[in-house]
Parts: sequence; structure tokens; C-alpha cells
Amino acid sequence: MVIKSTTSPVEEPPSLSPDQTDLKNFCKTVKDELIRSHIPLSWRVSPEPYGLSSREVETLQRLGTSIFRFYKTQNKLYFESVKGTQPPWIAYYLDLGKPQQIVEYGRMNRFKSNLPGILRPDLILTPEGMMISELDSVPGGFGLIHQLNTSYSKLGYPVIGGSDGMVSGFKKMIFNLTGSSSDSPLNLGIVVSEESRDYLPEMAAFSKALDEPGFSAKVYRPEELTFTEEAIYPRGGEKESALTVLYRFLELFDYKNIPKIDLLLYATKKEKVVTTPPLKAFLEEKMWFALFHHPALKSYWEKELGEETFHFLKEFIPKTWILDPRELPPYGIIPDLIFRQKQVSQWTDLFIAGQKERRFVIKPSGFSELAWGARGVKIGHDLSSPEWQASLTGALSSFYQSPHILQEFHQGQKEDFNYWDGGTESLVKMSGRTRVCPYYFVTGEEVVLGGALATICPSDKKIIHGMADAIMAPCSIKKQGGRNETL
Repeated sequence: MVIKSTTSPVEEPPSLSPDQTDLKNFCKTVKDELIRSHIPLSWRVSPEPYGLSSREVETLQRLGTSIFRFYKTQNKLYFESVKGTQPPWIAYYLDLGKPQQIVEYGRMNRFKSNLPGILRPDLILTPEGMMISELDSVPGGFGLIHQLNTSYSKLGYPVIGGSDGMVSGFKKMIFNLTGSSSDSPLNLGIVVSEESRDYLPEMAAFSKALDEPGFSAKVYRPEELTFTEEAIYPRGGEKESALTVLYRFLELFDYKNIPKIDLLLYATKKEKVVTTPPLKAFLEEKMWFALFHHPALKSYWEKELGEETFHFLKEFIPKTWILDPRELPPYGIIPDLIFRQKQVSQWTDLFIAGQKERRFVIKPSGFSELAWGARGVKIGHDLSSPEWQASLTGALSSFYQSPHILQEFHQGQKEDFNYWDGGTESLVKMSGRTRVCPYYFVTGEEVVLGGALATICPSDKKIIHGMADAIMAPCSIKKQGGRNETL
């Protein structure tokens, strides 16, 4: 089976004036376009895209295909574990803390081979190279990066994916799910839960960009939908408006708070609508990184991924462990976890770790309101000793309800980047650390890089994520001489 990886075309850059007035007008144009699209601007605007080297862009392309293979293998390994042909403890870990209803939906035979259509790794740019802090298959931000790609392209920058990469990639992915050609009418509903309401504006803007004759795209809250035995309709909608595809922008951990969720699950089960991402909570667990590094599974990953892909991914996936509180036998060890030059055999060994020895991150594995947006992340060396011990103890004690992981911390490298300060009417240089989020669209066996969003946070911030002090910009191929050649 051949897996192809492609990138939407990169447009040729025209020459730009480095004049400050031009930079001010540039940033004002970007802001105005965001406002016109009703996308809140709660971060800093850069006068240029974030430049990646040609080699970094090639790495992103290869990474997309490799991550897709990783998801395929995760899916296969889970079902083989359930069946008993692989160790049952794999499925046991992945199902921990989930209601039986969610587990059963994830295991349905009719959806067995279904995989997410959008893949987004969070890549921290470290002095040693890129490192994946986590993978997201229900990502936000694709409406924002589409708008930024459009704005920066209009202003002449060669952004990754081009001005249309996100829309064309998304559409192709959706058409592939239904088996429809681009000539067949299709009604897409992007359903956004109350818990994800902050993303409503960008989803609405993105749906407008998708909407065209033959491809209707609208955003709905769950309560705006009506369910019958035949189909799902927008409230008050006619037969012709029945949804063909439902894009699930809601988290499965939140399912009890989502109006009409049982009807939505029923319609999906009865195949009255195609729902994506698939209802597979086990694919949304961060503990897959721990399973990837587990020595007992090494030969499995090598065989299923291929040795080349396995070793390629190993460069990007940090060492990770499941914080399982159960006691090991006297000769047992926690694989590859070394503390003070000794193999760790119990988690309490780490309680006495000094600040410099606590280069770890503790975070919920998944299926928790704390598992996204950096809400539940604890940085070991950023905590006092009592806080570190309390965090470890808390994570271990929640194992059966909400398992946590321990992960190596990889510090992003410092670099200077610029933003336009509207208050002082000047260009400001900021020392920061960068996260790059590429968005991949999966169509059959083809993986397309539709765009990439850079988030640069002030260097005193330990966690890189969207915040008021962050600069956010689309990524492009770097010019010779550095990321900010025009300044």
C-alpha cells in the first residue's frame, strides 16, 4: 500500500518594502481581516510569517505521513489487544476512566477502520530539533490559520499551503469520507459544543470559506439540530438540508453535558450521518507516547510502522510513562526511567528529586476537561518540592478515573521575533520560544499539509500555548539570513 505525502503549492514571494509604515499597514490589514471575519484577536500580530527552513518544511511533510501511520497502527494495536492477540493491558490502559457507552462506540465493527481526518502535532522547536509535545486529532485553530494564510498571502508572503490549502484539504477530506465526488451536493454540519464555544467564531468563518454550490457548510450548536429516524436536520430545515457529514468539534469526555448527544450517537451508529473524527476516545490518549516507547512493544511498532518510520518518529516523540500506582514486584523496574543513575522501581523514588532533576511534565492522558489547552499541565522544575510531590501523588491517585502521564520536558530554544505594538505605534522585538502546529488532512492514504501555525510565547513562559502575550503567525519557507530578514 502506497502512502503519498504532498503539500499544497507554495506561491512565489514578491519583494516587500521594509519601511515601518508598510509594516504598520500590514499588521492593520491582518487585524482588519480578522475583525471582518469575526475572529477575536487576543494575541500579538507579526509583520511577517514565521520562517521555517526548506529542510524543516521537508521534515513537516514527512512527519505527516509518519504520524498517519502511527494512528493507523494505534488503531490496529488497540483492536488486537481487545481481541487478545496483543497484550490485554494495552486496551485496559486506554479504556481507563471511560464510561462503557463510550468504550462500546469506539469498538463498533462498522467503524473499526475509521481514523481522524485532521492530524495536528504540537511541535516545540528545541536546540536539538523539533519535539512533539502531544498529538491532537480534534484540533481547533484551523479556522484561524486559514484566515491568517489568506491575509498573509494577499500581502505577498509564500505561506505553507498557500492561501487555499486549509479549505481545499478539508474539503477533499470530507468528500473522501462520503465517497462523493466534488460534483455531488454535500451538507456539512460543524457541531460545536458549549465547552468549545471559544472556537465558534473561527469555525463560523471557516464554514463560510467552505460554503459553495454543491458543498453546504454551516456551524451548529447541538441544540440547533433536529433528529428523526431518517436523518439529522438543522432546526426548521427541509429534507434537502439533512446533514451528510457531521464534523464533531466536541470532546468525548464532555458527552454528558452535550444536548441530544444520545441522538447524535444513535444517528452515527445507524449511519444516518457520517461523523468525523470517529468516536474513538482511545485514539485521543496521550499515553500512546508511553506505549510507543515501551520495550515490550518495540518489535510490534517496528514491524507495523516499518523500521525507518519507527526510528524517524522516535526522534520526535519524547520519553513518556503512564503514572500507574500499582506496586511492581521486587525485581520490577519502570522501563528506561533513570534517576540518579539508577533504574526507578517505584514512583516515590522521584519524590526527593531536586529542581534540576525534575525536568518532567505531568499531565492528564485524555478524557478529561484538564487534558487540553494546557489546563492540567504541571512542569516539574517549575514547582516547589511539596508541589512536585503533591502533583505526583495526585496524578497517581487519579489513575483509575483519569490516568496521567509523566513526560520528559524539552525546553524550546530562545529566539527573537517581532510584533507590532499598536499602543506605542512601533515594532517590538520579543525573546520567545516557539511551537509550530502543522495541519494535515487525510484523504484515503494521502496526507496533505494544509498550513502551519506558529505560536511564539515570551521566553519566561514554561508552557507554550495561545495567550495574550503570544505572537501568532502562519509559517512560510524562511528567506536567507533569518526569520526576520525584513527588519
